Amino acid sequence: MTTQTTAPKTTDASAARDTTGLIGIPPHIGRALATGGGALTAASTFLAWTWTAEFPGDLTVYGYPGGLQVLVLIAGALTALFGLASYGVKGLRWLVPAGADAALKFAALAAFATTWYTVIAISAQLGGLVNLEPGGYIAAAVTLTTLLGALALPFERPAPDPFDPDDTGWEQFKHTTSQNWQTIRAAFTTGTPRPVRPLPSYAEILIIVGILAAALTVFTYGIGTEYDELFIGFLIVAGLGFTALHRAGLIAQATEITARHQSITICGAFIAAACFPFTQSDDRYATLGVYILIFATVALGLNIVVGLAGLLDLGYVAFLGVGAYAASMVSGSPSSPFDLHLPFWAAVLVGAAASLIFGVLIGAPTLRLRGDYLAIVTLGFGEIFRITANNLDGTSGPDVTNGSNGISSIPDLNVLGFDMGTSHDIGGFTIGRFANYFFLMLIITAVVVLVFRRSGDSRIGRAWVAIREDETAALAMGINGFRVKLIAFAVGASLAGLAGTVQAHVTYTVTPEQYLFAGTTPPNSAFLLAAVVLGGMGTIAGPLIGAALLFLIPNKLQFLDDYQLFAFGLALVLLMRFRPEGLVANRRRKLEFHEEADAPTTLSKTGA
Repeated sequence: MTTQTTAPKTTDASAARDTTGLIGIPPHIGRALATGGGALTAASTFLAWTWTAEFPGDLTVYGYPGGLQVLVLIAGALTALFGLASYGVKGLRWLVPAGADAALKFAALAAFATTWYTVIAISAQLGGLVNLEPGGYIAAAVTLTTLLGALALPFERPAPDPFDPDDTGWEQFKHTTSQNWQTIRAAFTTGTPRPVRPLPSYAEILIIVGILAAALTVFTYGIGTEYDELFIGFLIVAGLGFTALHRAGLIAQATEITARHQSITICGAFIAAACFPFTQSDDRYATLGVYILIFATVALGLNIVVGLAGLLDLGYVAFLGVGAYAASMVSGSPSSPFDLHLPFWAAVLVGAAASLIFGVLIGAPTLRLRGDYLAIVTLGFGEIFRITANNLDGTSGPDVTNGSNGISSIPDLNVLGFDMGTSHDIGGFTIGRFANYFFLMLIITAVVVLVFRRSGDSRIGRAWVAIREDETAALAMGINGFRVKLIAFAVGASLAGLAGTVQAHVTYTVTPEQYLFAGTTPPNSAFLLAAVVLGGMGTIAGPLIGAALLFLIPNKLQFLDDYQLFAFGLALVLLMRFRPEGLVANRRRKLEFHEEADAPTTLSKTGA
């Protein structure tokens, strides 16, 4: 018996996609609410939100935003600008090359989240809503109205996927939840940004200068947040604001412009970083800056091993320790078993060479392994290094590292007569000890970036990428896999040792407990690998940005105490869920994780 089925005919109305918003408000009213609400949100920051100055930031002043109000002002102004651009206001269309609606929603969400977080923090810290001034109530109501208006903007809903009537209640619930999630994602999806029209070279360079200046301003503000509530508000505005700019298409256009002038962009980035100590009134935050650079430099060296060659190294922090110990032993420390005090350049060579030798010694017998087996071996090496350094104390073994006490009282560096340990006046600015080391680490980071960029574009770099993508196919094409991987391992180890040389002098003391596989504070192997993966494997900017975030955020979240790692881990899980290719991904990895993305017209040798 044959059953013939005929597909039901659909009318044009049912075939057409639904373009309503998430909220049942007419789109023209929603757009007006979002645009006007953004302006009113910015205006509400000039009102007093609380009556007492006990809440950090002093939100009691009329006519002068302070603390978290400044962040709400920025989010409200951004919302108003995107709202005006959505009306096609002349002079603002350049703000939304990919469309305004999705960007408007994220900007409104940033203003809403920051405002309500502030209101809740005031109520919790001061003892109830009675501590709010009318300005606080107005800001909360306005941002809620703004968000509702933005969510009423129309979007193309995904076609409904019918479920099987025979499914169980749980399966139907999962199906409905998945369908609703797809609808929410579609509501915040934007179009493809239009390409940047050709501009004169000087104009594009000025745009790059503006981008770098904005990045320096954001970083300086974030690292200088003086209390916990302000830093959390900064994270909310920075994260959602960046997403709004990305949905507007501005990030894509900025990337396109910087890609045309890569050398200028890299040089400009280092110049902007060199300006950071001059923005500080003391050496307090330069301390964080130099540690971030040490962490970022080591992460960039690991990126050669993991990002380019595809070798999973879980004991990479040991090479940092080898370089630090080797340099500290020849730098005149009274705890050193060797009575040597070599000049800076010689200590740097000793630290890098020692890590290079250990990289070759560890890599030669182990790099014939692949995948998880190689990861286990490198993890073992990291632990062996730490345990050995603990045991070389004169009791359990020869007195080389002074055991758990480590090598202490390491003197400051003296580079060509320039004492790194004393303050210096440069152009009317007082540059302290940590600022001196910041400039030195900036030079070393530039060297590492140069090595990474030149090696990635070289023949050996192409061989690394071939090994990473398919080692069997690379071997079949005649690539000496063992030699290529050993070179990557040795280069990465020497770069880590280079950073370890400076770290030993910055911290004054080198102990085995500084070089763990995992811990609450970086650098350790787990954090280094996370910086590479989360930042973007195989890129230059990715590990640098990832390292900066992974060092700065835990340092600022210390008020969470025992919940610090939980909050940090939750943030990493969410980032890996929604952006598995990393913050700064090359096109090849983006296509691996997002099949719907457009294929690039050309790929560079490293897929960047």
